[in-house]
Amino acid sequence: MKSSQGVLAVAGFSVGEKLAWGKHIYIEDLVTNAKYRSRGVGQFLLDWFKTYARANNCEQIHLDSGVQRFAAHRFYLREGFNIASHHFSMVDV
Repeated sequence: MKSSQGVLAVAGFSVGEKLAWGKHIYIEDLVTNAKYRSRGVGQFLLDWFKTYARANNCEQIHLDSGVQRFAAHRFYLREGFNIASHHFSMVDV
């Protein structure tokens, strides 16, 4: 999302299908410029994702967020997301 003020926010996502989730959107990254947080920019992007999901027959929207990102968690919970699981990973296998 860009305005005359520069880049306000950016998001990357993929559409996939899993047994547990059905057809879904996975938000891989969503970053709002710190100067524009709490001004509706993130909400605008999530509203766009909801519209895109409905238009593309996606049943769910998912994302992961680092455990230390408390402000982001408050935002996601306020926007209707649920904390549904812990995500475990194993790197450098």
